[in-house]
Amino acid sequence: MLGKLARQHDPNVLVGFDHADDAGVYQIAPDAALVQTVDFFTPIVDDPYTFGQIAAANSLSDIYAMGARPLTALALVCFPEKGDLEILERILAGGLSKMVEAGCTIIGGHSIRDEETKFGYSVTGSINPKQVLKNGGARPGDRLLFTKALGTGVISTAIKKGVAKQAWIDSAVTSMTALNKAAAEVIARFNQEGFNQEGFNKEVNGETGRTPGSRPVHALTDITGFGLVGHVREMLLASENVSATLHVDRIPILEGAIECVRAGHIPGGLNANRKFAECVVDYKANIPDDIKNLLFDPQTSGGLLIAIGEARSAELQKTLNSAGVNAVQIGEVLPKTERLISIVT
Repeated sequence: MLGKLARQHDPNVLVGFDHADDAGVYQIAPDAALVQTVDFFTPIVDDPYTFGQIAAANSLSDIYAMGARPLTALALVCFPEKGDLEILERILAGGLSKMVEAGCTIIGGHSIRDEETKFGYSVTGSINPKQVLKNGGARPGDRLLFTKALGTGVISTAIKKGVAKQAWIDSAVTSMTALNKAAAEVIARFNQEGFNQEGFNKEVNGETGRTPGSRPVHALTDITGFGLVGHVREMLLASENVSATLHVDRIPILEGAIECVRAGHIPGGLNANRKFAECVVDYKANIPDDIKNLLFDPQTSGGLLIAIGEARSAELQKTLNSAGVNAVQIGEVLPKTERLISIVT
């Protein structure tokens, strides 16, 4: 619908809604830009405090996906007029706990009466314009690293139906409440060090200036509502003349996720994602249908997908793992082929 509106032309907009990226970026000074995003949704777990934590982690994720640092947040609240205010207090407290962990200050918000509870945040972050990481920019030869496991959508559906085992709930909650902060900080530091080294090399050789090409990480996004395939598709389309191979046996899956798919706990978003994006997929092996479903599972507070040059990919993966981030290599970027995404074992 936004695409049908008259276009505004503002040279300070570095990333707008027309890029299908994770957040908007607006330059306010030669070395400073604001990164802005908003997200809210209905409860996906029973505990109010945990729901608040998940909503906050999910809202913060798009800031991290641009390589930025969150600064401030505004709470968005929809709550029943006759609802128990202690429940709302617990939701807000859970959200606050994650904002504190992120070093992000809540400076206000807005609430309305609604029959269905909804909660989330509008988050503003900051970044140097030269360090923005977009979802486009992947290059042939890049390795694709992923920092979380899939399955929050199907497990959340099982939770809503009251049939999820506690172990499944625990695995999904642990994933959804985990901030992408540590991963984003490692990526930003990794890129800045590579950027500085390139500049140093040019000075030694009598050259001046630095180029974005000196950054080892070429593209970054988070895996959320469109599922893994949907967000890989966006990354590839935002890049130039590339396709990708995904190794299905390397993709981490949450405990209980396959059982949820086999039991038919399929969220509507999964079916919509698969109907929309499966046309760009070429299954190069006999992939079980339950695994195919998980490739399209809409994620809440999902992991980061990183496209990094082959020469530094193992080093970044090791650094992320040392920082407590379970990063795994799940695929490679290739020159453009007939089908955008190939799935292999």
